[in-house]
Amino acid sequence: MGDSDIVPFKVDIPRSEVDRLKRKLQDTRLPPREIVPNAGDKYGPIYEWAENLYKAWLDYDWYEVQDKMNEYPHYHTRIEDVKIHFVHARSERSDAIPLIMCHGWPGSFWEFSSVWGPLSHPSDASQPAFNVVVPSLPGFCFSDWPPRAGWTLQDTARIFDKLMKKLGYSEYMMQGGDWSHWIGREMGSKYTDSCKLVHFNFAPSPLPEGVEYTAREKEVQGRVDDWLENHMGYAVCMRTRPHTIGFGFNDNPMGILTWVGEKYNEAAGPENQKKPYWTRVILTTATLYYFTDCIMPSMLCYYANVRHENFASFAMEPENRITIPFGYTSFYWDTEPSSKRAVERTGNLVYYKERNDGGHYAAIEDPEGITQDVRELAAQKWKRPKQG
Repeated sequence: MGDSDIVPFKVDIPRSEVDRLKRKLQDTRLPPREIVPNAGDKYGPIYEWAENLYKAWLDYDWYEVQDKMNEYPHYHTRIEDVKIHFVHARSERSDAIPLIMCHGWPGSFWEFSSVWGPLSHPSDASQPAFNVVVPSLPGFCFSDWPPRAGWTLQDTARIFDKLMKKLGYSEYMMQGGDWSHWIGREMGSKYTDSCKLVHFNFAPSPLPEGVEYTAREKEVQGRVDDWLENHMGYAVCMRTRPHTIGFGFNDNPMGILTWVGEKYNEAAGPENQKKPYWTRVILTTATLYYFTDCIMPSMLCYYANVRHENFASFAMEPENRITIPFGYTSFYWDTEPSSKRAVERTGNLVYYKERNDGGHYAAIEDPEGITQDVRELAAQKWKRPKQG
């Protein structure tokens, strides 16, 4: 397979754009106070949260982060005339397992920056090594926008399967959460000649009818009910009015920061949110979205795909059943953490683990945990590709 159009790429935001963002932030006028006295978090994140992020953004050093982004090689290539950006962290080992890791919303390729190094270069030679491919989904960061209306995550799965084959990986493993659960589910049900193993950290699935809930399942269900009732405004807006929000936010740093940052505020483990690095996670994501004009096209995930209240039933449809081996790690603070007896109804579940500290952004919140779980699943179930 030819690789003549796999082109090296560097993240290189012009100084003029960085300076312009700084000027816009310095010229920003925040609301004079919270919406009503003692508003707390009933109307969205508390006022001080946004104010503190704004102040931190004024001192944020983009070029320090950009240098870290460029420590591993980036590329562009065209698949079906869609330009796809990806990081390719190769191992030196000949037995390295090809692994594609995919983000969701409001994520980016940078979500995996703490795991692609340890996975591709394990400190212990007895551990599996991986050739890690981390693409930007169409509509995100340095990839092209979806080329037509009605572009689904199933379309993205198709071009990502072609990407892996173009890189010479006839068989590979996939890892993902959030919207990329649907990419992995498509790969694990329709592309089984090439996708041989899947790991999720998000896998909405229905419990069997009539069962008595465990304590964990009760606690989780309460949070899911609250999420669907009180936290879905963002999704309704994006699946109905992406142009409206897009024009409003595209050149509005604080609009992007609060729209994106709110999800990092709501869907991560509470202890992780208290750590200093979490502010940088939010600022880096908002800055990437701002510099790449992707806040609007990133919303198409919501416009063209299954609605949240139908996630679990979609996974149960026979054509979406994963027939290859797959694993799932249930993070307690995720937006919709599932249990083993629910997830195993949706496919060939061979690996299950519960982790109680992290939330929706597993590769950022618990990179050691995700690295360990991917390694364990691969050590148990990866079979060397047949020599042909």
